[in-house]
Formats: sequence, structure tokens, C-alpha cells
Amino acid sequence: MAFLRNRKFLDFLLQFAFLGTVIGLIVSAVVIGRENMAAQGLTGGFAFLEQATGWGISFSLVDYSIQDTYSHALKVGILNTLFLGVITLTLATIIGLTAASARLSSNKLLAKMGVSFVEIFRNIPLVLQALFWYAIMSNLPKAKQAISPFEGVFLSNRGAYFPGLNVTGGSAAIAIALFILAVSLAIWIAVARRTSRMQPSRRRMMWVGTVVAGALVSIAVLAAGRIPGTELLSIPYLKGLNFREGIRLTPELMAAIVAISLYGAAFIAEIFRAGLLSIRKGMGEAGAALGLRPYQVFFRIRLPLAIRAVLPTLTNQYVWLMKATTIGIAIGFNDFFMVVAVSINQSGQTLSLILILILGFWALNLSLSAVFNWINRRIALKGTQNR
Repeated sequence: MAFLRNRKFLDFLLQFAFLGTVIGLIVSAVVIGRENMAAQGLTGGFAFLEQATGWGISFSLVDYSIQDTYSHALKVGILNTLFLGVITLTLATIIGLTAASARLSSNKLLAKMGVSFVEIFRNIPLVLQALFWYAIMSNLPKAKQAISPFEGVFLSNRGAYFPGLNVTGGSAAIAIALFILAVSLAIWIAVARRTSRMQPSRRRMMWVGTVVAGALVSIAVLAAGRIPGTELLSIPYLKGLNFREGIRLTPELMAAIVAISLYGAAFIAEIFRAGLLSIRKGMGEAGAALGLRPYQVFFRIRLPLAIRAVLPTLTNQYVWLMKATTIGIAIGFNDFFMVVAVSINQSGQTLSLILILILGFWALNLSLSAVFNWINRRIALKGTQNR
């Protein structure tokens, strides 16, 4: 029985036993689950996805009606979550960076304002902030007394109305995809190692030109996709008791955007502040000695070095904020989570829909983290550069 004293054999035996136990538990759970579902008259599978929902969705980026299928409703929910996530991540980053800069300002008033912002919005639960902002958005003036901060922009208890485009959904999707592709290519040009030998000015011209070209092509696609018989630009106007034309953001969406953006910005501000404080003072002094103005020192020296230092932590915060979009269910916004919840109540396909929900958020967050991890690897210092 010498093989029983072999360390490699014992390790293999233990791993095999552990794997067998895990597989056995999974199989048992599946069998017991199917038996319980059969006893309650429930059926599994995904055939229900082709059935009509029979219920409406208040906000949708694509056409939707109660005759559409569950699969289309889930697509609407995913698009709404992506839309909310992109807006809130962008706003949270801008507001957070501004608050971090204010906290580090030599101006005492700005510093106190930055501290107050962080301490207020970081320490109030997100769900309470969402309910607070929803109460404000839903109690704005009626359509006839709507607030108009800018020409063509109206705020009322029915939502916010902005100028839009009379284009088909397909052309809008293509234009957005092309612009995202151009921005991604510009980021690759800016951070890829094989472009590191280029002169900075030439590399800057390349990625700026890529973004501009992508924007121009996207505009051309939108112009080509104009709905026949309509003007390209759609300006909202009051007709009767409501506004017509333009783009409408529901009060639920507005409240979710404000709440998640401010809450996330409070944490991002602290992340950026830590990154800026990690930059040695001599870096800024060296830039000033070369004749750079204070804002040039910030944007060309301190901020790039701070981003390199905080990007892993910032990635975790972005993933968390993407998951925080599920707070929309508390105020009635039709995001992916709420669409799945309503679908469960209507169809009774709990396990199938929860699996779709898990896989959906798993794909979204893994894709987001993969992009930022790739950027982090490209801009990270290599070898002796760490000295």
C-alpha cells in the first residue's frame, strides 16, 4: 500500500473527492428542484420568451408594446440598464474628480464644500437618496408651468424633455456602435505599447482624429436614417396637457441618474483624492519649472499619474455602480432587474428568469472590468520603471 503514502496520489484523491461532492450536490439540487416544480405545476425552460408579455414599459430606448415578447422586454431592460449605467458612470466620474480637486484646493471655501459634498452623499443610503430625488422630480410643476432652464429644455412632473433626432432605431444603434468603436480605437492608440515609440504630438493627433472621424461618420449615419417626412431635429413643444416631440426622460429615470451619480461621485472623489495625494510634490514643481501653468501641471502630470495609481480601485467602483442601477426598482424605473421581477410575477418562470438576470449582470460587469483591466495593464509601469 505504498501508493497511500504518495503525496501526489493523496492530493489527487482529495481533489477528485471534492469535485465529485460538488457535482453530486449540483445534480441533487437540480433533481429536487425539478421535482418541487413538477409538484407545484410549474414548468422550466425558455419557451415562454416567445410569448407576449401583456404589460407595458414606461421608458424604452426601442419600440415596445404590450404585444411584444418576453425576450424583447428583457432586451429593453438591458438597454435601459446600460443607458442608466453609462450616464451615471460618466457623471459620477466628472463630479467626483471635481469634488476631489476642491478638497485639495488651497481655497478654504472650496475645500469645505468638497468635504461637505463627500460627507453628505457618502453617508446617506442610496435607496433613501433615490426616494428623495424621486419625490422632488414627481412634484415639479405641471406641463403648462414647466421649468425651462434652456431653450428647448423643459422640466415638469411628467419628466424632462430635451431636443432629439427623428431617426430610426436601427440608424441610432449603428451610429452609437460606430462612435463607441471609434472611442475604443482611440483609447487603444493612446495606451497600446506598440505606439509608445511615436512622438506624443503625433499620437495625440491620431487618437483625436479617430474620435473626430467616428463622430462625423456617426452624424452621417444619423442623417441618412432620418424618418421620411420629418425634420432631422425634434424640438419638444407644449400641446394640450403634455409635450410633444423631443426626448423624454421619465421622473423615475431622472431620480435614478441623480441619486446614483451623486452617491457614486462621493466615493470616486475619495479615490481620486488618494491618487492625487500619492503624487510626489516634486512632480508638480518640475512641471512648473518647465513653464507649465497650474492647470497644465494638473492635466498633464498630476491627473495622468493619479489615474494610473487609482485605476484598479476605480474599476471596482465602476462595477459596483453598474450593479447599483438595480436601485431603480425602488422608484419604478424599468431597468433589467425590474423587468425580470415583473416577468417572474407574470410568467411564473422564476428559475429561468433569475438565471437570465445572473448571466446578464455577470456579462455586463465582466465586460466592464475586462476593458478597464486591459487599460490598466497597458498604462502600468513595467520593470525598472517602478523605481
